[in-house]
Amino acid sequence: MNDRNGPVVGIVPAAGRGVRLGQELPKAFVELDGRTMLDRAVESMLDSGEVDRVVVVVPPELAATQPEQLVRAPFSERVSVVAGGAERADSVRAGLACASDARFVLVHDAARVLTPPGLFARVVAELRRGSDAVIPVLPVTDTIKSVDAQGAVTGTPDRASLRAVQTPQGFDVALLSRANTDAGDATDDAGLVERLGERVDTVAGDPLAFKITTPLDLVLARALLASGARTAEER
Repeated sequence: MNDRNGPVVGIVPAAGRGVRLGQELPKAFVELDGRTMLDRAVESMLDSGEVDRVVVVVPPELAATQPEQLVRAPFSERVSVVAGGAERADSVRAGLACASDARFVLVHDAARVLTPPGLFARVVAELRRGSDAVIPVLPVTDTIKSVDAQGAVTGTPDRASLRAVQTPQGFDVALLSRANTDAGDATDDAGLVERLGERVDTVAGDPLAFKITTPLDLVLARALLASGARTAEER
């Protein structure tokens, strides 16, 4: 498709249980300062001004939930809710099935709850310029070691060429649909595109787009909010 001005649809896989976070609720529904991660993530995405609507993929038992029960107005008017699957890739496929009108899709983790709206805009701008797959990245600051099954070090990669990957990850919708046909065990959507031999471009990420995975991450996110970290609501 040569026209790069079509609609952008966000997909938020929110069917995961988030066992490592140590919460009883699915991770996306854990609250931060009175609002769920999902609510905050969707608002940031739509507040960017670059996303036309968002598909939220929830656990099957929550598929009948109305958008206004998940996301505050007026953003809920541009949200659709669909049932996810057992694996993340299943949920992304469910989201893609509800995004047939899209030219591009942005797949975003609800757990990256403090992601600034500007990061969504950077990813979309790169897609509009001609990229078919775009991911935000940050330089790796720690030394990285590869180890074998017994825990012995087998090498030290040059961290100058390494990057930590964030979301939103942006794609030509047809490319991501093709890549998701046989998802396998890839840990992110860009990995599926790489398996096809397709190019994946990068844009600068943002430290606020860190993923809330452990209880310590949750403490950090709450501290940042309490200290006045800029959110979608304040931009």
